[in-house]
Amino acid sequence: MKNIFNNTIAKRWLVLALFILLTFFGYYSWTQLSIEAYPDIGDVSSQIVTQVPGLAAEEVEQQITIPIERAINGLPGMHVMRSKSTFGLSMVTIVFQDGTDDYFARARIQERLTDLELPYNAAANLDPLTSPTGEIFRYIIESKSHDLRELTDLQTFVIIPRIKQVSGVVDVTNFGGITTQFQVEIDPIKLEQYGLALSEVVNKIETNNTNAGGSVMNRGDQSYVIRGIGLLRTLEDIGNIVVKSRQGTAIFMKDIGQIKYGNLERKGALGYSDKRGANYSDNIEGIVLLLKGQNPSVVLEGVNQAIDELNNTILPAGVQIHPFMDRTQLVETTLTTVSHTLLEGMGLVIIVLIIFLGSWRGALLVAITIPIALLTAFILMHFTHVPANLLSLGAIDFGIIVDGAIVMMEAILKKEKRMKMNNSQN
Repeated sequence: MKNIFNNTIAKRWLVLALFILLTFFGYYSWTQLSIEAYPDIGDVSSQIVTQVPGLAAEEVEQQITIPIERAINGLPGMHVMRSKSTFGLSMVTIVFQDGTDDYFARARIQERLTDLELPYNAAANLDPLTSPTGEIFRYIIESKSHDLRELTDLQTFVIIPRIKQVSGVVDVTNFGGITTQFQVEIDPIKLEQYGLALSEVVNKIETNNTNAGGSVMNRGDQSYVIRGIGLLRTLEDIGNIVVKSRQGTAIFMKDIGQIKYGNLERKGALGYSDKRGANYSDNIEGIVLLLKGQNPSVVLEGVNQAIDELNNTILPAGVQIHPFMDRTQLVETTLTTVSHTLLEGMGLVIIVLIIFLGSWRGALLVAITIPIALLTAFILMHFTHVPANLLSLGAIDFGIIVDGAIVMMEAILKKEKRMKMNNSQN
């Protein structure tokens, strides 16, 4: 030990160079850390969601949930499986053993579901790969000039696709709004008058709502692709469908009923109010979900850029996205709290060291080990993929400042006591 100290003092410039190198590498490791507010302590789990509209809970359990459970049984690494069956909905949750890779687990589940055949054309799907702390951003759509149908279309076809382009966003969940339908309210008297059955009307709508591909027509050096365009785009297109021809006269869909916009039956509405005084009794909300394992700070930066782009250049005039929950604020508060605690703790340790040692140079010499230890901790966190959050930074803060300083103080005081005893004996 004595030789180590002597060599360190003799080669002080080498030690200084190593210290500078450690400082730069420690700072680089800090910039590469995944910074979040809370640690992700959730289990490695996946959920199989199957929707069968109109099916009672008992039938969902017997014909959907139980076959899925049988198909999943014996899955490698599975720890526990639980399920829930409600009206029109089946949810099967699989929890895997700690240390199981998420993508490995989901791939094994998907392999089992590929060979599974369910009645009623039901399709079993996996939930997004996120964590219990994956909700990083929430927003509502504000507008006084657009109705709820227009805002729902903007949310579905403009806003959500743009936000999902941000790397690290696994999904955007929608709450509120309506599901638009093209509705044909048929007059029974008209059906009887024209000798039509309801099945004929339904069949005509289905067969007239498709595009057809043809061949290629050659004309000299050029070729023309032949296509049949039949997809319905507007209410007028539905109204112009020919249902039947009677004595050379075409009977259109608009002749036997009223064509209009409608929506699926709503089971609730989203209300919103905040401190600004804004109060919306019927609105639309979006929840941005973080892909598990991604850096929330980087993803939130991309989400905020997407929101600014939508508000400033993409959305029509009079429509604005108002964020009301942004994890960025919580992350910044966490970092500020830990930084203040760290700096105050270092200052307090220096003061205590000066009081006990009686020398400000000795106190600074001892206290300089605190930032060195902090940078070393960042390097180890970077290599072991430990994110920076309130728990990990708080543990480093407490361990370095409190435990480290106390241990060093005990060693210094013991050394001084031993030197005094030796002097008294001499």
